[in-house]
Amino acid sequence: MTRNVFLSHRGTILPLPEENIDTDQIVPARYLMRPRKEGYSDTLFADLRRDADGKAIADFVMNIPPFDCASVLVAYGNFGCGSSREHAVWALQDGGIQVVIAPSFGDIFFNNAVQNGLLLLTASMAQVDDLLGTARANPSSQVEVNLPEQTVRYGDQSFHFEIEAHRKQVLLKGLSEIDATLRDLDAIKAFEKTRLAAEPWLANPIQPEQPRGNAA
Repeated sequence: MTRNVFLSHRGTILPLPEENIDTDQIVPARYLMRPRKEGYSDTLFADLRRDADGKAIADFVMNIPPFDCASVLVAYGNFGCGSSREHAVWALQDGGIQVVIAPSFGDIFFNNAVQNGLLLLTASMAQVDDLLGTARANPSSQVEVNLPEQTVRYGDQSFHFEIEAHRKQVLLKGLSEIDATLRDLDAIKAFEKTRLAAEPWLANPIQPEQPRGNAA
């Protein structure tokens, strides 16, 4: 299955200066039975955006223009911690978020994001604070993320970010994990052939001895 390619993106910053934003905050558990095709945009931060009566909470950042149309989420460390629900990534994507920038991420959430084509970008606390300060000073300010160059630019500032080479290619080419593996199929076959030549017993592993019958 081929996914959307990610090359670069320019958008407004969504500032969430909190640590340990977990997957239950991103998408509450009561939505997890919803089929993927029905969409998850309305579930994104649902309990932070709306009160028990469904009324918008006025001071939550996503209910304040222009942050309601922001597409580059900036938060503090351990973003996406908690349960392993892939729905958290779906909610972010369906809610218009294309990039998340934070000092660190929950491990399972990070892998789910890559597999769904959502770019998670690790930045230092100083870089995150500068982005948040930029959003506070000018809510309409734009940030541009360029994956091939591995750069983030905003105003007259910029910084370089690191990303593991395999994950970068998966995002650039819009590959699923199966697609990425099949691209290396020839190398995998060559490795297996060489290995079997060096260790031929692997082709016919010893079978465990079968019991000879019931004990007397």
